[in-house]
Amino acid sequence: MKQSVALVAILGLFTMANPTFADDGPPVTTPTPVLDVVTLKDGSVIYGEVIEMSGGLLQIKNAMASDLIKVKWAEVSKLAVSHPIPFHLKEGTVLIGTAEEGDPGTIKLKAGPTGSEMMVPMNAVTQVNPIIQRPVIYIGSLNAGYSQATGNSQLRNISIVGDLVARSEQLRLTLLGRYVYGDNAGSLITRNARGTIKLDFFLTKRFFWFASAYFENDRLQNLKLRTAISSGAGYQWIERGDFNGIFKDMTFYTEAGPAYFNEDFINPLPDQASFRGRVAMKLDWPLFDGRITLYHYDEIFPSVQDFSDFYYTMDNGIRLKILAGLASGFQVTTRYNNRPPAGTGDTDNLYLLTLGYAFDTTRKR
Repeated sequence: MKQSVALVAILGLFTMANPTFADDGPPVTTPTPVLDVVTLKDGSVIYGEVIEMSGGLLQIKNAMASDLIKVKWAEVSKLAVSHPIPFHLKEGTVLIGTAEEGDPGTIKLKAGPTGSEMMVPMNAVTQVNPIIQRPVIYIGSLNAGYSQATGNSQLRNISIVGDLVARSEQLRLTLLGRYVYGDNAGSLITRNARGTIKLDFFLTKRFFWFASAYFENDRLQNLKLRTAISSGAGYQWIERGDFNGIFKDMTFYTEAGPAYFNEDFINPLPDQASFRGRVAMKLDWPLFDGRITLYHYDEIFPSVQDFSDFYYTMDNGIRLKILAGLASGFQVTTRYNNRPPAGTGDTDNLYLLTLGYAFDTTRKR
């Protein structure tokens, strides 16, 4: 009898531990998510999740693709969207809801929460689920470096580097600044300051007109003030979102125009003023969602009378995002004067390792 009771108890415990012996009702199944469907005019069909349509490009997230699939909105024949998103129409109306396939070239929008339906031509939709940016976007950084040695050597070095870009739909303001100081036991070994202010007015999405002012002081170049005032045309060759993958946040532009160039020296050397040209380019390449940024910026001021007489400056660097806005940077600045003042060299290289703060108010998905 005791053996029977023990056997029943063991079977009961085994049943409780193994739910396959218990009748818990029908198995629970996870519902399969409903995919959005994009049908192109050539008959091909893309399944996935509609992310955004702006600038005439529709972006779809597909589990089989490593990156977003981009197709031209003009090539879309039918569209079905299962999750509510905003649809922006030409007349300014914004409808938030889902979409069902209609006749080719049309969308059947179901606006929530009423569920009212509306047939809309495809070409009447200007944007789908766009990222709404602030009227003005600010991107910039402020970095500083300091080193000091005591004892047998008495060295001190200070550097401050900053940049700011404020961008609206039609205007872009760029500010660049740098100050470097170094002494050995109180004896000056380097002191350089540079500043640039530039305003770009965009006549189209890519083409802009700029006005720029460049100022520089360098004690060891015997330079009290170097000034360059210029204006001309520029073109934005690459803008954010033009490419996929690691190139998605890259920007690149070039610009050129006439310039007034003046050099005022410290000792009794005569000032040198001339009309020159100005050619510049700037490349910014953020990688891994901005955790690493590579950049290049250069300006050249060739003489109009003699192209072999020119002044050239170039910045190359990398910025590493450490935590939140904290960032570290390394920059190499090269300055080349083809015809330097007597007693000075033609080339100066500056190496800066800095720590500071970087910010970007661009809204990202």
